[in-house]
Amino acid sequence: MGATRLLVISAVSGLFVAPGCGASKTEPRFVTIKAERGKIIGKVTATGTLSALVTVQVGSQVSGRLKDILVDFNSDVKRGQVIARLDPQLFEAALDQARAGFTAAKAELDAAEIRAAESERQAERARELSAKKLISEADLDAAAATAKSARAQVEAQRGRLELSKASLKQAEVNLGYTTITSPIDGMVVSRSVDIGQTVAASFQAPTLFVIAEDLRKMQVNTSVAEADIGKLSAGMRAEFRVDAYPTKKFEGKVRQIRNSPQTVQNVVTYDAVIDVANPELELKPGMTANVTFVYAERDDVVKVPNAALRFRPPSALVMSADAGVVRKDSGDGRKTVYRLSNGSTVEPVVVKTGLTDGTNTELIEGSIQEGDTLVSEVTLPSEPGSRGMGSGTMRRSF
Repeated sequence: MGATRLLVISAVSGLFVAPGCGASKTEPRFVTIKAERGKIIGKVTATGTLSALVTVQVGSQVSGRLKDILVDFNSDVKRGQVIARLDPQLFEAALDQARAGFTAAKAELDAAEIRAAESERQAERARELSAKKLISEADLDAAAATAKSARAQVEAQRGRLELSKASLKQAEVNLGYTTITSPIDGMVVSRSVDIGQTVAASFQAPTLFVIAEDLRKMQVNTSVAEADIGKLSAGMRAEFRVDAYPTKKFEGKVRQIRNSPQTVQNVVTYDAVIDVANPELELKPGMTANVTFVYAERDDVVKVPNAALRFRPPSALVMSADAGVVRKDSGDGRKTVYRLSNGSTVEPVVVKTGLTDGTNTELIEGSIQEGDTLVSEVTLPSEPGSRGMGSGTMRRSF
C-alpha cells in the first residue's frame, strides 16, 4: 500500500471578511487525503502466551531422599529414560520383608491344607465306625466339626497368602518408583530439586521436573474479545511478534476456538489456540505474543483512510442539494465522506463501507473513485479583532 499523501489547499474564495477591511479575505485550509486502489487485509489483534503442545509434570510416587539427578535444564530426554533416583535402601528392606511374609504365608497354607486333609480322613473313618455302631454320635459329630474347622483354616490362610502377595507386589512397585523416568520424548524445561533433597509424597506427588514435548512445535494461547471472536475460524492464518525478536514476524494457523467464555471484570473473552512451527527453537515457553489474525483479504479495491470517514465539516462549507446540512452515518454500513469541491467547499458523498484494517476502509458502493480528494481536517480562520481570539485560526477535524 502506498503511503497516504497529505495536501494542504488554500481556498480560492474567502468565507470570512474582517470588518472594515473591504476586499481583504481570509480562507479555510483543508487537509486532504486521496482515495486509493489496492489491497486491504482485515485483522483482529490479541495478546497470547507461547507454550509447548504437551507439557508433563514429572513427580515422585513415593517419599525418599534424592540419590541421583541425571538431567538438567534443557536436557533432551527419551520416553523411559532414567532422569532421577531416590535412595532405595528402605524400599529394598520393605521388599525383603514382604517376600519373607509371602514365604511364611505360603508355608502356613501348606500346613493348613495338610491338617485339613488329615481331618477329612478322620471324619471319613468316624463315619465308617459310626455305621458299624463302634463310636457314638457325639464322636462322629466331633470328627465332622474338626474337618470343617480345618477347611475354614485353609481358606483363611489362603486369604492371608493373597494379602501377603499384594504386599509383595506393592513393595516391588514402590521400589520401582525410586527410579524416576521420563514419560515422553521431549526437553526438560524445569528442575525443582537437588541431590540430597527429601521428597515427601504423603498427599500428592511433588513436581520434580517439567518436560515439554518437542519444542519445535508450539502453540499460542490467546484471549480474543467477544466483539471479534465471530470473525475467527479454525484454519485461519495468524501472525505474531515477540519482544525477543521485535523485527521478526512469525506465522501460524488457528487450531481451535474454545466455546468456554473467560470473564474478568465484566469483560468477556474467548480462547483461540494457534499452532506454530519453531524449527530454530527461537520461541520459548511463556513468551508473550502480540497476535494479528487475518480474517479476510481483498485485492484491487478502492479504499480510503479512516480519518476521511470520521471527518465532519462545519455546515457552512458543505455544498449539497440540501446545503448547510451535515450528513450523518446511517448505521447500516453507509457513511458520509466529504470530497473537496472548487477549493473552498466540500461535497458530501454517501458510501457503503466494507473491510477495514484499522487504518483504511474498503468502499463497496458510492461515487468515490481512485484519486478523488477527500477532506480529513479543516482549519477555520477567526475574524481579526474578535475579542479573545485575535487573528488566530480555529481547527476542525474529526
